[in-house]
Amino acid sequence: MDLDVTGVAHQGVFVARHEGRVVFVPDAIPGERVRARIVEERRRFARAVALEVLEASPDRRPHVLPEGGIDRAPGQRAGSADFGHIALPRQRELKATVLADALTRIGRFDAAEVAGWRLAVSPVGAEAGRDATDRPGLDITARPGRRWRTRETLHVDDAGRCGPYAARSHTVVPVAGLPLAVDELEELGAHRRPWPGHERVQLVIDEAAPFDAPGRARVIVDGGRGRTVLRRVHGVDFAVDEAGFWQVHRDAPATLVDTVAGLVDVDRIDADAPHLDLYGGVGLFAVWLARAGLAVTTVEADARASELAARNAASLGRVDARCEPAERFLRREAQQAPAGMYARSLVVLDPPRSGAGRRAIADLVRLAPAQVIYVACDPVALVRDARLLVDAGWRLDRLRAFDLFPHSHHFETVASFVR
Repeated sequence: MDLDVTGVAHQGVFVARHEGRVVFVPDAIPGERVRARIVEERRRFARAVALEVLEASPDRRPHVLPEGGIDRAPGQRAGSADFGHIALPRQRELKATVLADALTRIGRFDAAEVAGWRLAVSPVGAEAGRDATDRPGLDITARPGRRWRTRETLHVDDAGRCGPYAARSHTVVPVAGLPLAVDELEELGAHRRPWPGHERVQLVIDEAAPFDAPGRARVIVDGGRGRTVLRRVHGVDFAVDEAGFWQVHRDAPATLVDTVAGLVDVDRIDADAPHLDLYGGVGLFAVWLARAGLAVTTVEADARASELAARNAASLGRVDARCEPAERFLRREAQQAPAGMYARSLVVLDPPRSGAGRRAIADLVRLAPAQVIYVACDPVALVRDARLLVDAGWRLDRLRAFDLFPHSHHFETVASFVR
C-alpha cells in the first residue's frame, strides 16, 4: 500500500493513516509518500514496514549507517540509528515535536504555554560550535552527528557474527563500519571479527590511557570482568565499571553537569541542608554538587555503581553513598524525616527510562524540597512525573533538551521544578 506520512510518534516511529486507522511506519519522514507493507494489525492501529520511497522529503539523506538504509530488506536493516536517513537539523526539529506533544497530550500542559516555551533540542560539543547543516550531496563520511559514541554494544548471533540488532528483532546485522563510534573504537576492528560462543561485545574508551595509546580503546566480552575504566569530566576523574552505565556521548556528562549547575536556584536552597542525588549511578552529579559545597546523599540500587560512587567522592568528604533503590529510600524518608527537614534542599534525580513513577514522586512531594531537577532520557516518562509534581503544587520553571543521541530518536531533557 502507499502511505502519506504525516508526523512522528514517541519512540521515533512515523505516523500515517489508512482506512481511518493510525499506521506506524519507520524509515520514513513526515511529508513523504512511501510504499509499505502491514506487518501487524490491532483494533486501533497497525504497524508497517517501508519498502520504497515514492515521494522523498528534501530532508532525506543517504543513511549514516549504510546497513540501516531503506534499500535493504526490512529484516536486515540495522536498527541502531533509526533517524540516520534524516538531515540532522530536521532530526532535532522532530525530537522537539515529540517533546511538545508529550507535554500537551500526555502531561496535559497548556498547548499555548508550551508553544511559548519555543522548545528546541540543542546540539552539544563539536556540533554546537559549527554549522551542522546536513546538506544534500554531502559525502556520507562528512555528515555531522558522527563519532560521538564512547561505548558501542554489538550483539553476537549463533554463527558468531556481531553487529547491532535489526529494528524490533534479535536478528544480528553485520556492519562494515561504526560511524557513530569515536574513531578509536572503530579502529579496534571488533565488528569485523567472528565471536563464536559469545553473546555480546562492548567497545569502550578508558581515559586512563593517553589519546591513541594502547589500552585506551577496550573490548569487553559478555559483561566484563569487573574492572574499571576512567572517564574524565572537566578534569575530574570518575571510575566506571567497564561494562557499567555511563553517558555514552563524549560530551554528555559535561553538558548535563553544566546544565544542572546552571539550573540550581541558589536563592532557594541552603548549602548546609541535606541534598539528594537519586538514581545516582557512579556519582556524577553528587561529586559536582559536593565540589560546589553541598552535603549530598547519593542513592543507587546497583551495588557496583554505588561502590564506585563512594570511591569517586571519597576525597570530598561531603557525599554519603547509599546502596538501595531510590524508591525505598524515598519511602523511608517520607515516613521518618522530621517536618521541614528538606525545606531548603535540592533533589536531583536521573531515573531509568521508565521514570520515577507515581509512588516515588508522591514520597518526594512529602519531603517538600525547595527544588527538584529531573534528568530524563524519555520525554513521556518525564512528563508523566512532571504532571504529578505540578498537580501537587510544583511549578515547571525551566526546561532544556539536548541531542545527546544524533541519528537516533533519543534525546535528553533536564527540567527544574520549584514550589
